[in-house]
Amino acid sequence: MAFENNLYCDFTDTTTNAVNGKDIILAIFNSDGSKLLAISGQQSLTLNLEKDVIEIDAKTTKGGWRTKLPGMKNWTIENDALYIPTDESQKVLRSSFDNDEIICIKVVNAKTETPLFGGLAIISELSIEAPSDDVATCSITLEGSGALVDLVENESATMMPGDTEGTGV
Repeated sequence: MAFENNLYCDFTDTTTNAVNGKDIILAIFNSDGSKLLAISGQQSLTLNLEKDVIEIDAKTTKGGWRTKLPGMKNWTIENDALYIPTDESQKVLRSSFDNDEIICIKVVNAKTETPLFGGLAIISELSIEAPSDDVATCSITLEGSGALVDLVENESATMMPGDTEGTGV
């Protein structure tokens, strides 16, 4: 067997297949959808999937146990980045926020050039922090509008940040 029977180099271990967080990038499409822009200076990304829980209790419920059903789903993304006001992606974010526009987002693995998720979102929060002892940063909170689409197995979602539709680049 290879690698001395995987005695000390076990490449089948799940930890060797873990995804490195620095490779996961949030990108947004420009206003006409022809260009996918990585949010410049990204430092962190949090994707939250949530579901309402509906209680259906009744006085006659056997044993007094609460009964619940799954309700509506929701998703949000929180993203922190360096504040670069001249960057195209940050200009699109600000314009979309100011003009109450829904944006199209895509989360990708930049290292493997693999699409992960995509969907429509509303920018519910955009904040800028400028401490005296550090670089200025901006934070955004995106609230999903509709489903967050899993793109991992979708072969037609090939556009990566920096690509322009129709150019093959």
